[in-house]
Amino acid sequence: MLSCPNCGGNLKFDIPSQQLSCEHCHTLFDPYDFDGKTSDAEESKTFDGDYEVTIFTCPQCGGEILSTDNAAAGFCSFCGASTILYSRISHEKRPNYIIPFQKTKEQCKEAYARRMKHSIFAPKELRDPSYIDSFRGIYMPYWAFYISQKGSLSLNGKKTSRRGDYIITDHYALTGDLDAYYKGLSYDASSSFDDNISEELAPYNLKGMKAFTPAYLSGFYADTSDVDAKVYQGDAEYTASAETTGRIASDGTFAGFTMDTIRPEQLHTKTETIDSTMFPVWFLSYRKKDRVAYATVNGQTGLVVADIPIDPKRYLLGSLLLAIPIFALLAWSAFLQPSSLVMTTLLLSLLSIGVYCYECVSIHQKDTGANDRGKMFIQSKKASAADKPKTPEAQPELAAKTNPLGWILPLCAAVLSFGVWFLHPVSDLYYYGAAILSMAAILVSFISIIHAYNLLSTRRLPQFDKQGGDDRA
Repeated sequence: MLSCPNCGGNLKFDIPSQQLSCEHCHTLFDPYDFDGKTSDAEESKTFDGDYEVTIFTCPQCGGEILSTDNAAAGFCSFCGASTILYSRISHEKRPNYIIPFQKTKEQCKEAYARRMKHSIFAPKELRDPSYIDSFRGIYMPYWAFYISQKGSLSLNGKKTSRRGDYIITDHYALTGDLDAYYKGLSYDASSSFDDNISEELAPYNLKGMKAFTPAYLSGFYADTSDVDAKVYQGDAEYTASAETTGRIASDGTFAGFTMDTIRPEQLHTKTETIDSTMFPVWFLSYRKKDRVAYATVNGQTGLVVADIPIDPKRYLLGSLLLAIPIFALLAWSAFLQPSSLVMTTLLLSLLSIGVYCYECVSIHQKDTGANDRGKMFIQSKKASAADKPKTPEAQPELAAKTNPLGWILPLCAAVLSFGVWFLHPVSDLYYYGAAILSMAAILVSFISIIHAYNLLSTRRLPQFDKQGGDDRA
């Protein structure tokens, strides 16, 4: 822990003042005054069977500090003292820069509450103050890429005009000098931080970056990087190339020209430097049985990103209330033929099958980490170390929670509706009976779709396993 020079109290980073504050005498200190400190929690190694275990001991009470393999800062689970694990941020993993927290916990809770006002179908527990108060501040590792594009540029362009019965195309050689620079294209460097979340939380204002000193971590959690920068270097260069291509196409100098596709090599894209950084994120977790819903808030801008579950009862009740006036309007303004009715249920059945299957595919991709470059990188490292093929680590227990009735029942409904429409029976009772059975099957499928969506929007992230600490952080 960082001790106050005046009274020995625990120093923590104070967001409003952007200084270190003593929790006892409230004296403020510059974080860089403690940059020379190189040790805090006492580190020891022991063997548990065949495994070497690293143990960190709290310097204040002597309690054992719980931490993940990539944790760089945390709290003692016994006395709540803020602790920096200096050995985890050695010179090999020490970030170059950090963006300190700008948004306080209260501001974070207010931003989340504003977001929840628009989520009328969310479970009521997500608005419970006891859950909202559980936000945790975590510094997440990022790679910041600095990319340049300098050199001569030669493009092929053409203009087409019509003269009488002739279409005339004029070809041009468009040349110029390109001088572009992209500062700090950022990608998260933690395999435990979902790429989709980090992308939606962006952008961070890099003008707020400061030279890294571990003192900024005091009072918060922090993770170190475990994903190589090369994993995202191609993405950063592609983003820079796409941005430059768009700017060239929209430049008034080239107005009226139709240009050939600009190839990346024509832009002389080059990664100049890569900085290791830490960016602030507020995390909230909400546990429902064996599932966890999450919300994240950008600790600098206050942007809220959350996948919010749906309460099936609230949604069905809302849909029923909305369906009554719609049905009354349709009954008053139009007359639906029995054959049209079964065709409508057929189309609705096929639509529900498509939506449900899409949800199942998305669940599989999320479970295996197929869309997360960081997770795939870690899995490939594990596979290489074990001399096994590089295959995603599936989590079948999650996929097994999807209900097969979600596609079986609407498929049966579609077959029934088509059969009645094709046979064209004389009595309308067959049409109405098929429509009622089909709508019942679609309702079950609809509930399954909501359940699948809730599986997508509730995932356990390692950040949510953090225990102990000071709720005021």
